[in-house]
Amino acid sequence: MIGGQDYPYQNAPATKAPAWLRWLLIGIAVLFMTVMLVIPLAAVFYEALKGGWQLYLAALTDSEAWAAIRLTLLTAAIVVPINTVIGIALAWLLTRFDFRGKQFLTTLLDLPFSVSPVVAGLMFVSLLGANTWLGGWLEYFGFQVIFAIPGIVLATLFVTFPFVAREVIPLMQSQGASEEQAALTLGASGWQMFWRVTLPNIKWALLYGIILTNARAMGEFGAVSVVSGHIRGETNTMPLLVEIAYNEYNMVAAFALSSLLALLALVTLIIQQILTRYQANKQSNETVQEDINFQPLPTAPSEYPKHAQDPSNKDNPTP
Repeated sequence: MIGGQDYPYQNAPATKAPAWLRWLLIGIAVLFMTVMLVIPLAAVFYEALKGGWQLYLAALTDSEAWAAIRLTLLTAAIVVPINTVIGIALAWLLTRFDFRGKQFLTTLLDLPFSVSPVVAGLMFVSLLGANTWLGGWLEYFGFQVIFAIPGIVLATLFVTFPFVAREVIPLMQSQGASEEQAALTLGASGWQMFWRVTLPNIKWALLYGIILTNARAMGEFGAVSVVSGHIRGETNTMPLLVEIAYNEYNMVAAFALSSLLALLALVTLIIQQILTRYQANKQSNETVQEDINFQPLPTAPSEYPKHAQDPSNKDNPTP
């Protein structure tokens, strides 16, 4: 129903393809997803648990595994807030201001998507390694970056940098700045405008960006592998320890940590789907409420209010 009227094609299918073609495409998609995702994921959990819960829990509570889990969570806890703030600031800059070099900055924003994570790690090593002037200067003051936690955080910041901004920018562009300008006209300060107008409008896109950033931060391997140094119990994250355990033929530990990473990824996706469905239902309810409250304008004089039907009523003239 649109504007109080029913339209016959509102709920019609997008195409009139024959049923067999639709079912064929659905079957191909389901088969592909099953072979490429469901079966490998099930195999990871099977291999992790086939020795029993005791071996599984022992692998996860091992000192090296526990250190890797703590470091992974610590890295995500540092990276996500920083990239959230920077992503919002960049989105605001690119959607609310025009300046020279704007297109170049937009291109740079996508650089972590196109550069190999291994190359990203090497960039930090060449810039902040012990044999470079900047890295040597930092180590002179007792601050080590490469082969230490700061290097892992920097590498993870780089590879997760675009997610928040890329989720927020399209939404801010489509919404425009009219509501923000109205808030400023009504006397709101910059912070009041942000917290009461901008943030509520972008909250869902921002949340999706945060979820993606967190998932990538916990699962990053390439860049972290280059800058970490693989120091046991100190600079190994969960993905790095999975590789080490696999190379040492410690399959129980490798699959146990892999299953934990997969479980974290699944939880992230489930949360994202729940939020997406909640947002869709909320928007649908708002649309239905608008249709219910919609009252079409009268088209015949007999439908006008009585005061509007009286030509002698000068205070309320007929529309």
